[in-house]
Amino acid sequence: MPVAPRHTAPVPARSRTRFDRRRFLGIGTASAAAVALGTGLFSASASAAPKAGFPFTLGVGSGDPTHDGFVLWTRLAPEPLAEDGRGGMPTEPVEVEYEVALDSRFRRVVRRGASVASPELGHSVHPEVSGLSAGREYYYRFRAMGEVSPVGRTRTAPPPMSMTGSMAFAFASCQKWDQGHYTAYEHMADEDLDLVLHLGDYIYEYPIEGDLRGKVPDHLLVETTRLEHYRVRYALYKSDPHLQNAHGSFPWLVTPDDHEVDNNWADEISQDDDPRAEFRSRRAAAFQAYYENMPLRRSSMPAGPDMGLHRRIRYGRLADFTMLDTRQYRDDQACSGRLEDDCDARFDPSRSMLGERQRDWLINGFSSSQARWQVLGNQSPMTETDNTPGEGTSVWMDPWDGYAAERERVLDAAVQRGVRNLVVVTGDRHQNYAADLKADYRDEDAPTVATEFVGTSISTTGDGADISEQGRRFLEANPHFAFVNEQRGYVRCTLSPTEWRTDFRVVPYVTRPGAPVSTRASFVVEDGTPGVVARP
Repeated sequence: MPVAPRHTAPVPARSRTRFDRRRFLGIGTASAAAVALGTGLFSASASAAPKAGFPFTLGVGSGDPTHDGFVLWTRLAPEPLAEDGRGGMPTEPVEVEYEVALDSRFRRVVRRGASVASPELGHSVHPEVSGLSAGREYYYRFRAMGEVSPVGRTRTAPPPMSMTGSMAFAFASCQKWDQGHYTAYEHMADEDLDLVLHLGDYIYEYPIEGDLRGKVPDHLLVETTRLEHYRVRYALYKSDPHLQNAHGSFPWLVTPDDHEVDNNWADEISQDDDPRAEFRSRRAAAFQAYYENMPLRRSSMPAGPDMGLHRRIRYGRLADFTMLDTRQYRDDQACSGRLEDDCDARFDPSRSMLGERQRDWLINGFSSSQARWQVLGNQSPMTETDNTPGEGTSVWMDPWDGYAAERERVLDAAVQRGVRNLVVVTGDRHQNYAADLKADYRDEDAPTVATEFVGTSISTTGDGADISEQGRRFLEANPHFAFVNEQRGYVRCTLSPTEWRTDFRVVPYVTRPGAPVSTRASFVVEDGTPGVVARP
């Protein structure tokens, strides 16, 4: 049953995107001081900046909620697609004021402050607000350059030791701008959610393709390799009003996958085996642009090619959300890195997807958590996805199948540490799956130890279908699969102390706007019983 939407604060008409998404008019590492000023940690004098057009074209957002606060975000860009990546902003820092209130009309303001939007950080700000009440809704807005931003809505987590009766979140991934409209976000913004998880491929590094090539500026027709490229690509994607509305409606937890940098990258290894120093420079640019455009705390600010992305957000004693980083510390993909039959190297116990420190942090978190539900925000499928029915196993090497020994180690640790309910939510595949997780897929009698829900893309690969021949092969070759679907959309999850419910929300098309949304299938996980159960 669809959840009734709660009130959404209106977005001022002047703040809406000024161009149709299908018709466009031509349009280094930041210093520690810039980071501190952008978070509002310190105050400093800054220019009011001459009026140069509406600066909040990329919208507003919030993220990483705690029981007493969250991080807010915006980036000033009156000319978002400017080729130099500066968004039409001056080379001087600009003061950005913010307000947090209990109501959408800001009659009951509870926090005011100011951050400095510096050119070193693409004129983005990430003020961290604390000291608020737990488990309640707040509204926020920014002021800069004589203008007021759209109003955003966000929410704090519940008190640390409370057992909340219920919470709802959605997760999404894979939103290639030139392959479809963001209709799924239009519907997501109407949901009654406490949180949104984005699990990677927020942008794609490839040149803009297809029938849009003649409708965007020429500088978008290149692969992103430099900071200005990545900045403009985020600006293009964030020009979508439905994506902006979803960001402005809920707090987000985000983690990148590969396309925010380069397809199938692994640590310091690019897809095309570029010189490592060259790729580290590219990774640094990509990470900086990611930080500039996401609601991330200063603890995630990149230092050159390194970025702190794995983190844990507690939602009282109902759920812990653990966001993984499966790119930055991994070994190179086994064998060819592609679809392989019976690749023995994937079982090598020395090969890691998480890196030793992150894996130890994850496993230690299993022991320390008091949450009813342990949720892993994960970029690519953990479940085995055999592509060929019958004898032998044919799997891709980039997901966890290419790191099978570490998968077994993590899942075994969850059992040994007494995790009551482990549920993995995943992006990447452009397909919906509901699957049982087993530590050892070579053992037909291995017990189910956890559950995984894989979400489809927002737009990548276009309209999709209910199920393809490949999807039928997956169902035949993988008895631990309960469901496969290949439409576009997002996944909604509703948690209570006794049950987890997952609804796969899909749209019939994205190659034109206006598609309706429906629930294609629903599954539950019962407290203390790993594995999926179909539910009407």
